Amino acid sequence: MVITNAKVYDVDGCKELDVKIVDGKIVELGTSLTDEEIIDAKGAYLLPALVDKNVSLLDATLNAKNINAIAAEAKKGGVGRVVLNPHSTPAIDNEIVLEYAKNSIKDIDDVQIDLMLNTLQDDLSLSNIAILLKKGASSPYMSTIAKNNIAIKIAEYVKMYDTTLHCKAEDNSLIHSGVMFDGDVSSNLGLSGIPELSEVLHVSRMIEIARYFDIKILFKSIASPRSIELISKAKQEGVQVSCEVSIHHLMRCDESCRDFNTIAKINPPLASKDDMHKLQELLRNGEIDRLTTLHQPNSPVNKEVAFDDAAYGCSALGDALPLYYTKLVKTEMIDMETLLKLTTDNGKIEVGASAELVLFDPTQSYTVNNVDSLYNFEELFGIVTPL
Repeated sequence: MVITNAKVYDVDGCKELDVKIVDGKIVELGTSLTDEEIIDAKGAYLLPALVDKNVSLLDATLNAKNINAIAAEAKKGGVGRVVLNPHSTPAIDNEIVLEYAKNSIKDIDDVQIDLMLNTLQDDLSLSNIAILLKKGASSPYMSTIAKNNIAIKIAEYVKMYDTTLHCKAEDNSLIHSGVMFDGDVSSNLGLSGIPELSEVLHVSRMIEIARYFDIKILFKSIASPRSIELISKAKQEGVQVSCEVSIHHLMRCDESCRDFNTIAKINPPLASKDDMHKLQELLRNGEIDRLTTLHQPNSPVNKEVAFDDAAYGCSALGDALPLYYTKLVKTEMIDMETLLKLTTDNGKIEVGASAELVLFDPTQSYTVNNVDSLYNFEELFGIVTPL
């Protein structure tokens, strides 16, 4: 197959080239390439498929139907690889559940589904990390509700297997006392708030664990600018830490929760408008390492209830690439090359690379029609055509 008349975009910039693909690999880049199958891109962008490392299942329920729905949403949104969060029901914290999940993804061949393992069991004791990694889990996940002795044991396993710990910074005693960001909006609504310290305290704690054990930690869906400042300082000191931020925390703030809008009840909670603007500045300055759609879909029965009782999360995976492009690139907050650095692992279109590519036409637009989306009824630019 040869793709012609495309603007080939990767982390190194844009080139107008033909791309030849054989058996799922890029075998030639050039001009006037020929093949029996030719796809005319008609000036659309040819991009590496995106990667999202923070995706949850519908109602956090692990079954084959929900996993297949995630694959379909990912394909629609230009995402070629997703990493499933393991804190589902049942949680991926033992061999039986891991095997069940692996069996559920074995027939999905157009989107790569990676399975994280939950390092904590329901009673907050340690799961069998070594066995789960050997059995095919992609990486370990830990919430900082873990006690210090457990967190240290997890760090030792991470070092032993030379992997990256996906870490959610939160405080058990604080997150259960609130339902949204602790600020003026929560006070006006009469809703209990979760303080910023819930995240910041544990980011600081885990930075020191990463420093001591010399391990890699990716902090999941950071919401506080102060947390990113701590992570940036640690990186300058040689600590192997990085941070991920969701598109929602860059584009929305706690004011979205007014009128008790349960779609804006997400985890971590949307912060203040000032913090949102600070996050945007940190993005421009290159201090954010990854972006995520923080896809946490819910059935209406879990959202059309009182704010206190509503489930956390909203949908975004199916609109991923158009959402990133419209909100970040089209507004010139970042350029396309930077977007690809933040949303792919390699981000290069080169000979020998896997042909996990998508065509993206930014000249077309559509209106979001999804009541579980923070962007419902908004116009997004860009139509994705998977290859």
